[in-house]
Amino acid sequence: MPVHDPMDDGQSVAGAAMAAVGTDGVVTGWTPGAARLLGYRRDEVVGREARTLLAGRLPGSALRSLRHQEEWRGWLLLRHRQGHDVGAKVEAAPMGGGWAVRAEEPGTPLAEWALDQMPAVFGVYDHEKRLIGSSAEGRRVMGVPEQEVIGLRVVEFSPGRRSEKLEELMDRVMETGERMTAETFTQAPGESRAHAWSVYLYPLKDPDGQVRGVSVAALDTTSQYKARKRLSLVNTTSVRIGTTLDVVRTAEELTEVVLGQFADFASVDLLDAVLDEAADDGGPRAPGPVVLRRAAQSSVLAGAPETSVRPGEPDRYPEESPMVRALVTGKASHLWIEDQDAQDWLRADPLHARTAHAFGIHSLIVVPLRARGTTLGIAQFVRHRTPDPFDPDDLILAEEITARAALSIDNALRYTRERNTALTLQRTMLPQRTPRQAAVTVASRYLPADARVGVGGDWFDVIPLSGTRVALVVGDVVGHGIQASATMGRLRTAVRTLADVDMPPDELLTHLDDLVLRLNREEHPDGPGETGEHAENAENAEHVGHAEHVDAGNIGATCVYAVYDPVTQHCTVARAGHPAPVVMRPDGAVEVPEVRAGPPLGLGGLPFESTELDLPDGSMIALFTDGLIGAGRRDRVPEAGLAAGAARLAAAIADGPSASLDDMCDHVMRTLLPDTPADDVALLLAHANGLDASRVSTWDLPPDPAMVAHARRLTTEQLAGWGLEEMAFVTELVVSELVTNAIRYARAPIQLRLINDTSLICEVSDASSTAPHLRRARVYDEGGRGLLLVAQLTERWGTRHTPRGKTIWTEQPLPPPA
Repeated sequence: MPVHDPMDDGQSVAGAAMAAVGTDGVVTGWTPGAARLLGYRRDEVVGREARTLLAGRLPGSALRSLRHQEEWRGWLLLRHRQGHDVGAKVEAAPMGGGWAVRAEEPGTPLAEWALDQMPAVFGVYDHEKRLIGSSAEGRRVMGVPEQEVIGLRVVEFSPGRRSEKLEELMDRVMETGERMTAETFTQAPGESRAHAWSVYLYPLKDPDGQVRGVSVAALDTTSQYKARKRLSLVNTTSVRIGTTLDVVRTAEELTEVVLGQFADFASVDLLDAVLDEAADDGGPRAPGPVVLRRAAQSSVLAGAPETSVRPGEPDRYPEESPMVRALVTGKASHLWIEDQDAQDWLRADPLHARTAHAFGIHSLIVVPLRARGTTLGIAQFVRHRTPDPFDPDDLILAEEITARAALSIDNALRYTRERNTALTLQRTMLPQRTPRQAAVTVASRYLPADARVGVGGDWFDVIPLSGTRVALVVGDVVGHGIQASATMGRLRTAVRTLADVDMPPDELLTHLDDLVLRLNREEHPDGPGETGEHAENAENAEHVGHAEHVDAGNIGATCVYAVYDPVTQHCTVARAGHPAPVVMRPDGAVEVPEVRAGPPLGLGGLPFESTELDLPDGSMIALFTDGLIGAGRRDRVPEAGLAAGAARLAAAIADGPSASLDDMCDHVMRTLLPDTPADDVALLLAHANGLDASRVSTWDLPPDPAMVAHARRLTTEQLAGWGLEEMAFVTELVVSELVTNAIRYARAPIQLRLINDTSLICEVSDASSTAPHLRRARVYDEGGRGLLLVAQLTERWGTRHTPRGKTIWTEQPLPPPA
């Protein structure tokens, strides 16, 4: 029975590739267009099963349409009579118990070749978002034959959130008719690792402008993506590395900034000479194993199990290791574990070999840390979770990052060395222990500034003077660093020298001011003189009382100098641009006495004046620097601010414990200071110990040579009263010589005073300002041996000038108690 050919009923379209297929799947009709498409004549096809014309299996969507007798449209691969595959857009519709099939002829071979050879992922989707065609690169990325995904939606052959997002974009393109772009980083089914993709979606419109489908093109932009990440990492390192001047913290910042986005494990190992702040010439190391100390490490794994070394511990590397090679050559390298060099190293280093194999380390980069021609150590970057090995571009990036970190580490080392040097210099210039004296009981605290500001020039001192007196000094040099500490040392030495000649406080500050002016002229020979601008600044500073008014670039300092006499129980104070002391009376009352203000040292132009304070036995005086009451501010603190700070200090002393000066110091520091003061702080507390009148004897002597014997007798009697008879012989000789000289060479009134304190003090005062000089008498000289004899018999002797003349004094050690 002849098979009815529907193509003969005039339903065919001229030139169209059409066929009729019966319900049993046999071809019943064939047009000339179909013959041109696949190369089969009509008599060769009619009666054959239609599936023999397919190059593969029907897609799932076509099978579902066949079962439900529904129309279907999609892309199919057909088999040409010559044996090659032909892609065609196929439409199938139920007709008279069978199917009418229409196929669109493909374009020219060039267009087909262009689609197959396109170096980009390309796919064409119909209005139902079903794939009807793709490029060869797209089929490779999808990892499945095209016939298995033709007619499927993206979410059907690649389930996931990114596929759902892509279909949402397709909907928007078909709804709006506008192009869209997207960026994604994902692993395609046919790829071994994730790639970066730039996705372009644009609508496919018919001649009437109706959107019939959407085309998706994706370009692999992994190289550009990595370049952007590298640039971003470089920018991040410039911000995050070197935020502090701490060596270990800087090393930690390097390992933290690269973690995850560049390396799975990173470490910084430094030479012991670097951590110990020893000198290092940065030259090549001697051959043999090298021991480095782990400064920092970071890992994507908790606890950094890739290494058995912890921060602060040493790590030993054999001579064959890339670490030692980096130290010797100063060149970075990147290795794959399977390389011969890496295998040679691991054979000589079983410990690191076990770690590499246990955690699957596949590549690493070793970069020497070098800055200013000095080798500091090495940085290591390791990958074991990231599938991509390091490449040459990664090596360049690692070198750039490490160079930045090395410079920051070197800056931190230089700063640490300078600060430690300044701290050591400053601490050695401060009194290490309280000198032996009984006039005052002292306690002190010194707190250097925090790391942001550095070491300053604050200092304090306790200087024993003649006649049981004691000098209390607190000073502050403007500025920070070694220069300020060195200047402080020079000023402290000058104060001790001037105090040794018993200068009154106002005269001592005048000489100290001259010294600072000379130092300024030596350092700035072309700077301003002592008049003009200096005089104007001095006048301003007298009212403000703060060292910050010193001209920029000049040495400036403030100082307060107090002399306490336990015999008279008076304290003479003079200050140069420094806060006045705070006094606590024996009854617990606290006050800030009025002490005449002088200009800061180094200005000149105005004199200094002394103020007499009553400081009875049991009183306490507090001397301090402005960092204590200014809460660490280095700006120009106005007088009102200083007064308020002094009031806070007075309140803290009033509320503090009175039983112990050390406890009082701690209480004041805790009360007034923040955790990290911005300026150096010096505090000196002195408890006055007035001398009992029974331990002092004073006699006025007329200028008569006969009074020498009387003076000796008075001395003997007083020593017997004190139980110091064994000192009588020497003391008689001393008194005889000093009184004789006063009667012979000086003017009345003449006074003899004996003081029984920590030593026996003998003083002879007169109205003459001429000081005696020690000299060696010749063989036939009749005089000149008296003072030499006094110097030999006593422990110390000297001369101090007073407003009414001078005083010659001697000190003898007391005999040990029985």
